[in-house]
Amino acid sequence: MNTSTRRDRLRAEQRALAEQQRRQQRIRRILGLGSLLIVVAAVAAMLATSQNVSKTDAHVAPVFTLATTAGNSVGLAEYRGRNVLLYFNEGAGCDSCLMQMTEIEKQKAAFDAANITVLPIVMNTKAQILPEMARFGVTSPFLLDNGTVSQAYGTLGKGMHAGLPGHSFVLIDTNGVQRWYGEYPSMWLAPAELLKEATSRLAA
Repeated sequence: MNTSTRRDRLRAEQRALAEQQRRQQRIRRILGLGSLLIVVAAVAAMLATSQNVSKTDAHVAPVFTLATTAGNSVGLAEYRGRNVLLYFNEGAGCDSCLMQMTEIEKQKAAFDAANITVLPIVMNTKAQILPEMARFGVTSPFLLDNGTVSQAYGTLGKGMHAGLPGHSFVLIDTNGVQRWYGEYPSMWLAPAELLKEATSRLAA
């Protein structure tokens, strides 16, 4: 093979290698763009589903009786004559859920003054939620739901997990009428804002 032929073959190989590298770069750019689009779509979906929901259609609240972490049972009917604020949450494993109740307890005097009792409801066993309550210093008994009550109030699957209740509040007045439903995918509502929301619904 003469020198000219070797040079031609070398150039051809170099051109083929350069073309292969260009193709790989194009593929990487396309894949990168595809990944970016997936991330953008995921963020958009998260934003779309993380909007707060507020409903004020008044209707008779579903009655229930649930066991509590205190070892007794609590029925909604026991609270006739007092406003009740049900706090549905994911419970064990959700630090923000427990912190929400910790902060609500700090405002207990203000809720009492408004004739409002807050009842936290979780789909946990007593053994699962008690250590979390102790870790966050929560003293209010948690009501233990098997999913029936969460489903009846429309909060099941509205949070981070399909089979658990979302971070939601339900206001029931002294006559057992549901006055407000508030859903907070951000997993937090300042207790002062919660109290303001509740009292404004009762005054309406």
